Amino acid sequence: MSSHRLGRVLLIANPAANSGRVSKVAPRARDAIRAARSASEVELVYTGEPGHAKLIAAASEGWDTVAALGGDGVTHEVANGLMKIPAERRPVLMAVPFGSGNDFARSIGMKAKLDDAFALLDRLEARAIDVGLCNDEVFLETVSFGLDAAIAQDTVALRRRTGMSGVPLYAASGIDNLVNRLEKYEASISLNGEAAQRVGVHLLAVQNGRTYGGGFPVCPEAAIDDGLLDLCWVEGPQRLRAAALTFLLAMKGTHVNRAGVRLSRATAASIAFDREVPGQIDGESFNGSSFEVAILPRALRVAAPPVAEQRATRR
Repeated sequence: MSSHRLGRVLLIANPAANSGRVSKVAPRARDAIRAARSASEVELVYTGEPGHAKLIAAASEGWDTVAALGGDGVTHEVANGLMKIPAERRPVLMAVPFGSGNDFARSIGMKAKLDDAFALLDRLEARAIDVGLCNDEVFLETVSFGLDAAIAQDTVALRRRTGMSGVPLYAASGIDNLVNRLEKYEASISLNGEAAQRVGVHLLAVQNGRTYGGGFPVCPEAAIDDGLLDLCWVEGPQRLRAAALTFLLAMKGTHVNRAGVRLSRATAASIAFDREVPGQIDGESFNGSSFEVAILPRALRVAAPPVAEQRATRR
């Protein structure tokens, strides 16, 4: 990695993220970036509707850094927009985490608290990371199907009602879905073009980074720059008690040796379900029945803390 000069920074903020709190902190984020030694210009732009951040980022050629303020959703949109720009003219992505999950920011070592993240601005380095591609949609951290995706979708309403975020939010939704909506989904999975295997799963996650759901290390050995997808699926049917224990152990990544938990790695995966299933991509709804997933090695540059600080941030 090399040190990253922020230069001209376009700051894209989703005012609805984190239950609307982003709109209150966006001016502070803008001012903190302006105060960084290597920033020469900062412009703050608010998104107005779903998909807006992607359009803004796709038109950001000429900026040195495009910063996404909010959660995984706005960072996902910004990444999809940046990938529309030819690599040689593509700005560097910076994640300024202030969402409910912040899983991608966690994977690149950005601090979860804003003041701590601002303190890193003059020490950031440009790092090339892999990006995932699922049915022509770019993802930075995760795409998953079944129970975990249903949980992710349910957290939107639950967050509005309770104000919870991160692991507590995902855990509360998880318990409700385990008790009331534990289903088995039949699927055919082919890795790297090999013969498909038939499986019955409660959930299936394809990871670029280690975590989803605000910190669940579903694939503890995943690395965002190793050129590989990490897969985890939980075979079913399982009794409620067994499935609940697997879910609880996943909070610390100690689910990997449980009966019915399968881990694998690949550069490409074809996944076909027998019916439409709940799906999520970087925390956003992504329902369907057939998915083609691939990895694009080191396709995007991001502004990240030095490696030693990334390791210290992991939890």
